[in-house]
Amino acid sequence: MRVAQGVTLDRVPSGSRVIVRQIIGGAGVHTRLLQMGIVPGEVIEVISNNAGPVVIKVRGTIISIGRGIARKIIVEKA
Repeated sequence: MRVAQGVTLDRVPSGSRVIVRQIIGGAGVHTRLLQMGIVPGEVIEVISNNAGPVVIKVRGTIISIGRGIARKIIVEKA
């Protein structure tokens, strides 16, 4: 799934480093991701992206997010 010259976070393989380019969703999604430090321009390291939630590292913190939310985060290779 390609959107705005990027891919959704749920499509990024484990071990990759990516930059958040866009968040697709309403105010609730934006607020929740902001609280986790996931904002445009932020570098994310994908720790695990197998079946189940996507495990990422943001600003030194490991976070697990559901695949539905991961589909709303547009990223590109860092």
